[in-house]
Amino acid sequence: MDGSVIRDDASRKRGRKQQRPDPQESPVAEFAWQLCELKDAAGDPSYDRMRSELGAAASKSALSAAARGKDLPSWETTWEFVRCLAVGVLGQDENTARREWSRRWESARTVPEPDPEPPRPESRWWPKWLVAGVVGVVVAAGAVWWWWPEERPIPGDASLMLSETVPDGTEFAMRQNFAKTWEVRNVGREPWEGRYLAQVFREGDAACTAPQRVSVGDVAPGETVTLAVPVFTGNEPGRCKIAWKMVDEDGRQYFPEDLRPVFFDIRIRP
Repeated sequence: MDGSVIRDDASRKRGRKQQRPDPQESPVAEFAWQLCELKDAAGDPSYDRMRSELGAAASKSALSAAARGKDLPSWETTWEFVRCLAVGVLGQDENTARREWSRRWESARTVPEPDPEPPRPESRWWPKWLVAGVVGVVVAAGAVWWWWPEERPIPGDASLMLSETVPDGTEFAMRQNFAKTWEVRNVGREPWEGRYLAQVFREGDAACTAPQRVSVGDVAPGETVTLAVPVFTGNEPGRCKIAWKMVDEDGRQYFPEDLRPVFFDIRIRP
């Protein structure tokens, strides 16, 4: 067999590229086109390489879909796309890249006018004979009523982290105090009232400590809040990672599966 044929076939396979979206088509297509531009600037790595070598914590299909421009990717997928290329390959400052791309992502979001709201699930009480499932029971005036809890995440509720302090892997001495902060924006239609950050897990062998729960405060749609947790590094060296998620007064999570927790991940030296 002529070796030139093999080289030509291989060349055609290597040269096959994902078709770029038309940036004039829609804000989502323009955003995907910007992701394609970033990928080219970083040497056009494959999506497999972005995951395996460059550390993008998103699936190959999610990374590929983000650059197609059909649907706006989640912020988590967007940030993994950007972080591994803009920060990991091109060496851009992480907080600067996060702010710039969160601004682009937010401008590409199309937030429709909210439909007239139906009665909120948490205030809806149904007679027993109308409900097949059982969640809670209240006995009043001799009648039995069943309660159906509110849906989580609440439709129209959305959060976006803009920046954070104390990069992962930062070293601290023992018996030291510091504060980890996150700048978070309410990018949804739901006001945040009576919400908290609650610890959901910790890792590492160091004995650092931080509050189990901190108040988020009242944050209207479009507003930004700076959330802070005080940390004490303790008396033992090693790694310390603690993560929080947004909960209500009873500890129920507002974004149970949608969003990754906020966290710090530090090293404590002897």
